[in-house]
Amino acid sequence: MTPSAAAPEEATAPLRPTSAPALLTPSLSRANVMRGSDALATVILTYALPLLVLTSTGSTMLTGLVFAAEWMPRLGALAGGGALVDRHGAARVFRTANAGRTLLTALAIPALITLPPDSATAIAAVVLLGAACGGLAELSFLSAETTGADLSRRAGPHAHRIQAWQMGIDQGAMLAGPLLGGLLLLVGAGTTLTAVAALSAAALLLHPAPAFHPKPATTVATAGLRTGWRTLKTLPALGALVAGLAASNFASGLLQASAPITVTHTFARHPATVGVIWSAAAAAMLAATTLCRRLIDRFGLWPAGATAAALASAACLTAALAPTLPLYTVLVALLMAAEGVMGVVLRTVRAHLIPAHAFGSTLSVTVLLIVAPMPAAGLLVAAVPARLLPALVAGCALLQAAALAWCFAGLRRHTVPAPRTPSSKEPAHP
Repeated sequence: MTPSAAAPEEATAPLRPTSAPALLTPSLSRANVMRGSDALATVILTYALPLLVLTSTGSTMLTGLVFAAEWMPRLGALAGGGALVDRHGAARVFRTANAGRTLLTALAIPALITLPPDSATAIAAVVLLGAACGGLAELSFLSAETTGADLSRRAGPHAHRIQAWQMGIDQGAMLAGPLLGGLLLLVGAGTTLTAVAALSAAALLLHPAPAFHPKPATTVATAGLRTGWRTLKTLPALGALVAGLAASNFASGLLQASAPITVTHTFARHPATVGVIWSAAAAAMLAATTLCRRLIDRFGLWPAGATAAALASAACLTAALAPTLPLYTVLVALLMAAEGVMGVVLRTVRAHLIPAHAFGSTLSVTVLLIVAPMPAAGLLVAAVPARLLPALVAGCALLQAAALAWCFAGLRRHTVPAPRTPSSKEPAHP
């Protein structure tokens, strides 16, 4: 889950393409550690809070409600976050978001240590903490993505490699986060929140050097979502991709929200097993993200994305009906690996098509549309009896397949500009 306005000539001047190795500098390494700390804090909270409520109350309804509560404020943050990033700068928004999360988690620690875990006050505290930190997580994500897009524009023909690299950092956090969250919860809620506060503070202190942030633009995107929506309507290729991924996200969101219930009710395993499943899935996603750089180099964006979409739909449908926990784990991992490849395709298309001066606002709209189904998935899981969840997920997987088929058919009809290559008068950096 990137600032205020550069001089006009800086905002419109073309960025010199750089080879990927030239971007591997100490300052960027520090930025990567910052992004990893921020992403890990977000993932731990996202997975730990619903598990905390499930283990404390045993209520599937409250588990779904907590999942929805984490995602609803993210939509609000996305609605205005892009304009904030365009206006105030990625670095400032990122630091503010992580400072807020550090403070909130530190304040929540005494309450969760002293209150009975199944009390109404403790549950309300968990819901409020999840809601507030969910919104802050989206602001920091927008900041990091805007900075990553700037690096992609500088990378020229290596843009998809930069996006795969940035996504690899996020998926590394997805690998460690669920497992860490489950293990920390075995020690206690206070320990979990202490770890999140420490990671947020580290991200705050390790913000990247100013050279790696897009400079503020003189024209502020005061229209916010309207600016982003107008820009998106002029980019049919990006619009088709966003629509398909939004539908896909609803199916995978249902699978994610129902996972604690499936593990404890269908497979009769300890809730901490959920962390192991999602860490294995994140490992598969990380491997797929790394491999897809070569696949895209060889076959192109569209074939890689379309193949991943077919695999994602098949995996989601089969996972809903999986009879055993090992098979369920493998299928969830396959789904997440396919989504990782589609994520690289989305980020690459987005980085090349969205104008730099309106990137924050347009990014807000695209992410808002893609994550909007997540709270709806949580509410649906809360409303549906546990025994009906497999049929619900299977039905949504069929809709996912239809939506992704339409998405990539539409994407193929539109021309996606190739990454800009260095001209003879402007050689790439060595």
